Amino acid sequence: MSLLIAGVFGLAVGGANSWIAVCGLFAALGTGVGGNLPVDGALFLEFLPFASGGLLTLLSVWWPVGQLVSSLVAWGFIPNYPSDKGWRYFTYTIGTLTFLMFLCRFLLIHLFESPKFLLSQGKQREAVAVVWGIAHKNNRKTWLTEDILNQVGGDPEVVEDTKLSTKEIIRRQFSKFSGERIGPLFATKKLAWTTCIVWFLWTTIGIGYPLFNAFLPQYLSGPADKPTPTRIVYRNYAINSIIGVPGSIIAYWTVDVKYIGRKGTMAIATLLTGIFLFLFTISKGSNFQLGMTCMVSFFQNVMYGVLYAYTPEVFPAPNRGTGVGIASFFNRISGLCAPIIAANVRSNPLVPLYVSGGLYLAAFVGMVLLPIETMGKQKL
Repeated sequence: MSLLIAGVFGLAVGGANSWIAVCGLFAALGTGVGGNLPVDGALFLEFLPFASGGLLTLLSVWWPVGQLVSSLVAWGFIPNYPSDKGWRYFTYTIGTLTFLMFLCRFLLIHLFESPKFLLSQGKQREAVAVVWGIAHKNNRKTWLTEDILNQVGGDPEVVEDTKLSTKEIIRRQFSKFSGERIGPLFATKKLAWTTCIVWFLWTTIGIGYPLFNAFLPQYLSGPADKPTPTRIVYRNYAINSIIGVPGSIIAYWTVDVKYIGRKGTMAIATLLTGIFLFLFTISKGSNFQLGMTCMVSFFQNVMYGVLYAYTPEVFPAPNRGTGVGIASFFNRISGLCAPIIAANVRSNPLVPLYVSGGLYLAAFVGMVLLPIETMGKQKL
């Protein structure tokens, strides 16, 4: 559904005939993007064998790959077409790609529900069916049956099927964010502290990330009195995206290195991101700024890859979706502050970069204070 929303509104925004329509359609598009992010990692983690937990970090490599594809499309259209046409061709192309992904997901790829989630809801028969489905897909056999599961965990309570009204369905969906679902995230002092810090990290990065990346083409354009040609700006943007791809791959390796782990990897990467953001401001040279943006892109993707994996790992399975969903909510809400900050500091265009760098350094402190390291530990 989230891919469908992003694809449809991505196509629609290209045909918008007013600034208000553009803003409204981009807001709807963002709803689809924001709805997809918290689900992927949480669901992927449910099906990973314990020994393959690091693959969740590698999953984040598709973020810089997607950014690379987008930057290449932008490089092809925006510098080579009139200003009122290039961005429309860009949104048509990306919207079409997203809609094709929806069709592939809906027609070609079948995803199972999480067995842990089904067990937490007392749906043991459905959980066993999922395990059998996974075994069949991988040409394996499983000994698990509903009777064996009932002997281990007890018989689930029988709940009669009832038809719910639209109002009851909406109420049930909002109950996912009730005290009963959020409370277990604060069940112990260590888990409560971790939950607060993780939400703080997503909030600070939610502001710091778009303050730099959303306005990166403007930063690469150089000073107003001597602007860099648009073709060079988007070429540099594509180079910046290429450098970001190996960041997630490096993170996949370092998260399982002894004495570094998840916490060490993302803390070091976040610290270096903040440092290179401040270094970006000391020179207006095009090549120097390209080098700094490449370093920022590389370490940002290391940090994001690990944080993307660490967040669902640290929450217990029955409440994982709630914890990750709230983290994503804070990330998106705080991201709204980025254009507000940028729009109100026009007297000094470097202020957004200082704020972004400072927020990354604040996130670094939060990562150092995290009490739970998930490397080598069975997920809850």
